[in-house]
Amino acid sequence: MNITVLGAGAWGTALAIQAAARHNTVLWARDAEQAAAMAQTRCNARYLADVELPAALHISADRGAALAHARGGLTVIATPMAALREQLVTLPDERPVLWLCKGFEADSGSPAGSLGHEIARALRPGAPCGVLSGPSFALEVARGQPTALVVASADGGLAAAGVAAFHSDALRVYTSADVVGVEVGGAVKNVMAIAVGILDGLPGAGLNARAALITRGLAEMTRLGVALGAQAETFMGLSGLGDLVLTATGDLSRNRRVGLLLAAGLSLAEALRSLGHVAEGVLTAPTVLARAQRLGVDMPIAQAVVDVLQGRVTPAEAAVRLMSRGARSES
Repeated sequence: MNITVLGAGAWGTALAIQAAARHNTVLWARDAEQAAAMAQTRCNARYLADVELPAALHISADRGAALAHARGGLTVIATPMAALREQLVTLPDERPVLWLCKGFEADSGSPAGSLGHEIARALRPGAPCGVLSGPSFALEVARGQPTALVVASADGGLAAAGVAAFHSDALRVYTSADVVGVEVGGAVKNVMAIAVGILDGLPGAGLNARAALITRGLAEMTRLGVALGAQAETFMGLSGLGDLVLTATGDLSRNRRVGLLLAAGLSLAEALRSLGHVAEGVLTAPTVLARAQRLGVDMPIAQAVVDVLQGRVTPAEAAVRLMSRGARSES
């Protein structure tokens, strides 16, 4: 099939590399200079410097031409969450679309923000849409290392197209009809990864504490998802437990790295400058908490992360506050 990936960051580039092995694939970059450099050097020096781009992958800064290429095929949005609305509203027709964005939109006209499917439903009602998510570092996908993802859509044909586009010997793609659950998992795990990074960076914290925090983070994620209409079992799958464990413990995790830097005494601004890339959990945390509060869902770990990010408590104070909570039933 013809595939167009909108967004030449690390994740968009990695999936385009995989798709190009079997399909006629175009990778669109917003920055014309970046697109030209990638086409000439066959490398995305900004995000995946040590991975060669296949000769079959076409790089373009012409969005109109890139979209025309995917007409009748598959369009994949690989921008940060903040740009999803712009990409959806400017699509020229009712074509099927998948997105890779993970998070709640920080500014969607309501205090609580919106998930990707809620944005799509408002902008393109009736058009097939879905999300591709799961435990995956872009560098490993680009290198062809074994990975499993899940494509979630209420439209079975679109889910099947996602499998046809990306399923391969190295990339296993499952399907789900629970778009809400897959999106909540992909959003909240970034917040929990910041929390685990903070904990791991504090003196005296151990692996017992890490395991407890990940487990209780999964409980918070599930509570919020179910309140939004998700299926509880989704959070035991790739986009829930799988993505949470990877992002909270993996050395390539930007959100975990933010937590480690905050625990080391850096300010949020200093941590983000040191990182050099987007850490979606920083933007997502306040909107996750606002959505939870609106629904009456208790999320003490998310609250602690927001308080640390906004400078109301230190990382050590947040850890003490979580450990001093009263005993209660686990479930």
